[in-house]
Amino acid sequence: MVPKIRRGSRTHGLLVYLYGPGKRDEHIDPHLVGSWDGFAPDPGRDTSPDPKATLARLTAALDLRVKQTGAEAPAQHVWHCSVRTDPDDRHLSDAEWNTVARRLVRAVNLAPEDDPDGCRWVAVRHADDHIHIVATMVRGDLRRPRMNYDYKKAQAACRRIEKEWDLRRLKPGDGTAAQNPTSAERFKTERTGRPEAPRETLREAVRQALAGAATEEEFFTRLHEAGLRVKIRNAPSGDALGYNVALPGDRNRDHEPIWYPGSKLAPDLSLPKIRRRLADELPGPTTPSAPSSCYHWSPPARARRSATDIAEHATLLLDNDEDEAAVQLVGIGEILDAVAQTSPAATRTELRAAARAFERVTRSHVRVEHADIRALRSVARNIVQAGSALGRGEDGGTTAMLTSTLVLVALAAARWHAARGHTQQAHAARQTAEHLRAAYRQAAATPMRTLRDQGRDLPEAERRSHEATIRTALGTDRLRTDLPKTDALTITLAQAEHAGHDPKALLQQAIELRELDTAEDIHDVLVWRLRRLAHLPAHPGEAPRRPKTGISRPKSSADRTRTAPAATNRPTVSDPRRRPPRR
Repeated sequence: MVPKIRRGSRTHGLLVYLYGPGKRDEHIDPHLVGSWDGFAPDPGRDTSPDPKATLARLTAALDLRVKQTGAEAPAQHVWHCSVRTDPDDRHLSDAEWNTVARRLVRAVNLAPEDDPDGCRWVAVRHADDHIHIVATMVRGDLRRPRMNYDYKKAQAACRRIEKEWDLRRLKPGDGTAAQNPTSAERFKTERTGRPEAPRETLREAVRQALAGAATEEEFFTRLHEAGLRVKIRNAPSGDALGYNVALPGDRNRDHEPIWYPGSKLAPDLSLPKIRRRLADELPGPTTPSAPSSCYHWSPPARARRSATDIAEHATLLLDNDEDEAAVQLVGIGEILDAVAQTSPAATRTELRAAARAFERVTRSHVRVEHADIRALRSVARNIVQAGSALGRGEDGGTTAMLTSTLVLVALAAARWHAARGHTQQAHAARQTAEHLRAAYRQAAATPMRTLRDQGRDLPEAERRSHEATIRTALGTDRLRTDLPKTDALTITLAQAEHAGHDPKALLQQAIELRELDTAEDIHDVLVWRLRRLAHLPAHPGEAPRRPKTGISRPKSSADRTRTAPAATNRPTVSDPRRRPPRR
């Protein structure tokens, strides 16, 4: 049950709309379901030849005390609250809607119980799923009602009604959510055929422009590059006070652009709050987790590997359940925004949905002083600057590696918020995890299939040895017997061993990084942890390139003879069974 409150100054104009056909003839059988005394005139049930006269009498009755106050009357004297049930809820009767209206006007102190001087109000129903409460905010003693925090009080009353009447129970908010599109914006979106309201498109574009931005100038440059119209509000001194953005082609009836201030897109997108986020200078580009002398990953793959390390560390901080972890969520949100805008087409839809859901996770009333998220913002910047990743090869493999870790981050964020009673944020974090899991399944399909194929080709003795290592480390209660999963983990241990690692110690290190109970697939999580710790290629079917150290020159036959043994004595990481040919 969702209450939506507005204030106005035209009682008659609002009643004309409520009793009229609606903007699209959607109003059906408008009539009163309740009023302040139960005897208010009802234009919807009036049998007189002139229903407009009845509407005028109802307006006069509602405005009586407003007129009596004369010049002392408030300019915005109309309190308007629409209350809508969920589409899956049963249809309430007129008597039930009357009860809802009475409980709401009592909750917000418009008409306290047993108060003869309460404000006058009516409840109009013109659809099955909602009513409109119209009240005039002048009491019988000609004083104004005390209505502080009326929105929160109305929300709380609706939550109680949902529980008592077994309706769908919505998540209680804390006032930090972004503003939803208005009814007018939704109607215009449908009329113009846009996939979503401009407010939502702009919010995503601004967040993506902010992801990893180092300076205010870079942020505004990115907004322009994204194709948005940008208007900066300047003080007389020339300093920027704020900014507005608009979509090209989105205009009002006067053919002027429809501007949205950053603060109206989301509470954390105002210019002062963006400046606080940009205050700390970002460090230089992070180095890849693999030694640079061994392999040369592509820029997108290298950036995703670095992001995976940082995200794993953020998960540990969230698991500690300290308030200081709140700021980590802001940095993770930037990483998600960066990955979503540079991901391959196969995973882009789910990753964008994950980033949008996580946007709600990043805001709460938990405040942290002197928090440092430069490392998180730096890897987000690296991801953006590295450009779009390919959906195949090492780029696709590292996308799966990062996404697997971000699933665990989202679940840790859900637990962190739930422990503090942040119901909406915890729900959004769980939604994020579901989108990330869908993206992971798409990104990991090819590399995991390659790993399983390689695992099945391992020599029997080697395979049994690594299976025993897995069984000892995980125990029979957590070990899954499905061979394809075991094959992927087995070949990863074999490749790590051939790269010079102790497979038993490395597996134990991967297990102890953090808990595995929330993992949807323990084997997959361990595969990516092992490959990251051992600096193995994320896509085993594609050997990484050696870094170029200078200008190459053609080699003579003597040079090739001298260097051949050194080139062939090193087995490739992608296939541990490969041995140098005998000379």
